[in-house]
Amino acid sequence: MSRALILARRGLYTTQPNPRVGCVLVRDGHCVGEGWHERAGQPHAEINALAMAGDAANGATAYVTLEPCSHYGRTGPCADALVAAGVTRVIAAMQDPNPQVAGNGMARLKAAGIEVQVGLLESEARALNAGYIRRMSGKLPFVRLKMAMSLDGRTAMQSGESQWITGPFARREVQRLRARSCAVMSGVDSIIADDSRLTVRAEQLGLADAEPRVCQQPLRVILDSRLRLPPNAACLREPGRTLIATCEGYEVERRARLEAAGADLVVLPAGSDGRIDLAALLAHLARCEQVSEVLLETGATLAGAMLDAQLVDEMQLFVAPMLLGGDARPVVELPGLTRMAQQRPLEIRDIRALGNDWRITAVPCPCLGSELSRE
Repeated sequence: MSRALILARRGLYTTQPNPRVGCVLVRDGHCVGEGWHERAGQPHAEINALAMAGDAANGATAYVTLEPCSHYGRTGPCADALVAAGVTRVIAAMQDPNPQVAGNGMARLKAAGIEVQVGLLESEARALNAGYIRRMSGKLPFVRLKMAMSLDGRTAMQSGESQWITGPFARREVQRLRARSCAVMSGVDSIIADDSRLTVRAEQLGLADAEPRVCQQPLRVILDSRLRLPPNAACLREPGRTLIATCEGYEVERRARLEAAGADLVVLPAGSDGRIDLAALLAHLARCEQVSEVLLETGATLAGAMLDAQLVDEMQLFVAPMLLGGDARPVVELPGLTRMAQQRPLEIRDIRALGNDWRITAVPCPCLGSELSRE
């Protein structure tokens, strides 16, 4: 199963919106076939492993990182293919949360007399497909908030100047976060300030020649309730799609200019503050765009609003060894916090060096929004 997980990770940048899946076929103590899902619409991991094994799949055990599918999509059911190949045992790391599968694949295998087992290295398999699981079970994408900051917690000078806070190793890691995401999301103020492209630059990923290439740009999502994005913005000239989320009340002429420049628009309800309902936006991305993972790259206001709404699943904080001073811009804005009892605690999952910088991986604590929100 460890080998199957290694194979599955090869699809980290290429399988969206499908899950990353690996499969290993073992017979008489020897690997007779292995495969991984490379791209949506192409054969699944089990099919690739069966093709490699050929007749040796008869009597083999299949180790697969996700329950074999049991429905017809762009490809046929993998459960049926395993039965037809004569596999006698299937060990899956986890059940598929997709309601179209959700135990049906394993049931189909059992009905054919195949021995099945679920749960081997499940936590590793779930971590690899956190976004897919979140979309299938919670109807929302998995949201990562990425921020680059100084040691004193500042993201830019008061003027907005921010290039470059972190070094090349940290910037490479940000490119990899973009490449694994279905969508990169930002607020219009950040786009106007930096004329950001929000694209994956393949030359900055630092991938080995044997590693898979990124096959598509992530969807660019810009929150712009008043349609202030200039039609000549750099992100509108890049390959891939730019989706502008807005509210009712925009000027029709502005919409026409942005659509003529290549943007797609979606009109969403406004929250009590008159701004875009963030939960409604994420639900739209999951339902209509099949977005499993969102990378949030934005300023302090939207970052704070997403945290306040409990819509951030993970934070990727890149910390540079420098001081920018008290007048520089903060990481997040969380208005209304006046006492220590109102603090927003985080659980740090990982800290590691990236050249001269540090990357901190943290998640909001479960208590966020319960006892603390009642203070």
